[in-house]
Amino acid sequence: MKADPKGVLTGEHYLDGDHACSEGAIAAGCRFVAGYPITPSTEVAERISERFPEVGGIFIQMEDELGSMAAVVGAAWGGVKSMTVTSGPGFSLMMENIGLAAMLETPCVVINVQRGGPSTGLPTLPGQADMMQARWGSHGDYEIIALSPNSPQECFELLIKAFNLSEKYRTPVMVMTDECVGHMTEKVVIPKADEIELYPRRYTKLPPDQYLPFKAGKDLVPEMVKAGDGYKIHITGLTHDEKGYPVMNWQAQEKLVRRLVEKIRRHADELQDLEEMEMENVEVVIFSYGISSRVSIPALQKARREGIKVGLLRPIIVWPFPEKRVRQLANKVKAFVVVEMNYGQLFYEVQRCVAGKAKTFLVPHGGGWVHDPEDIYNAIKEAVK
Repeated sequence: MKADPKGVLTGEHYLDGDHACSEGAIAAGCRFVAGYPITPSTEVAERISERFPEVGGIFIQMEDELGSMAAVVGAAWGGVKSMTVTSGPGFSLMMENIGLAAMLETPCVVINVQRGGPSTGLPTLPGQADMMQARWGSHGDYEIIALSPNSPQECFELLIKAFNLSEKYRTPVMVMTDECVGHMTEKVVIPKADEIELYPRRYTKLPPDQYLPFKAGKDLVPEMVKAGDGYKIHITGLTHDEKGYPVMNWQAQEKLVRRLVEKIRRHADELQDLEEMEMENVEVVIFSYGISSRVSIPALQKARREGIKVGLLRPIIVWPFPEKRVRQLANKVKAFVVVEMNYGQLFYEVQRCVAGKAKTFLVPHGGGWVHDPEDIYNAIKEAVK
């Protein structure tokens, strides 16, 4: 395989989801990755380590996942698009520094190839039980953006989108894939580099004597600088003012943390990204994501052959949660059937947004393998009674 001058492997390829994530990151301009091997995400780092010498990138195998996330934050402030990748227990170890990245408004990407848990769990088998951890995993109040691909093609495309969103909103962005999607091999079409739209880093045009590293514009997102470019910058995980210096009072906390939350919440509508299948005049909505959305399709098709008006709503961006669309549908349909590889995580968000206007059914699964489509079909049948 020969890459173009920008390192993009243009053309059609047969890649697994992990390798497609690697190629998406490279196409997005990522040039620094720090990580620690962990199944089933290691293939992302392996391919990055092979490909980065060709594109001028740096891969570092750190001593652990906590250090990996710290290195990513530092590299981002050094002016490089940065990423890490992990699974299960490693994701837990990263949470402290993911919170630091949110507090410092650091653009970066974290890939989690989910597996069965808790603890060591099922290292080589799939799960989807890290979804709430992605949203609430670190302490304190902040907002996060998280995407969920259901194919190797989307692994490539959503890595680019994740980097663009991280730069636009100056925040860590999660890509929540899973072992099945990470290890399945399908055709992936990679466009030419000049056809890939990239969101540039929001570097300030102000002179050094006028720049404040945490002074936000109308969209609540501050401009950045690179360390070493002649600007005075001070960054800290403590509550801080627009200069970046610690301020220990509730007024500073209110001003800073409310902005960290509102810079995402105010843009929730434009961050809504959904796939809708067979959704015209439906009575039942299957709500599912990642590999579980693909497993839901045979059940949907069987139910429709029997005359049941059922459709599929798949969130591609899962955080912020697409509550506006769920609320709209709750006024029109009889029921939601939530299919996810856990015992109820996004299900409770669906239930919250439905607010009793429609029935809600969870089709749970503990992980280790995918759902039996017959179980999903039976839940659809129950929903229309």
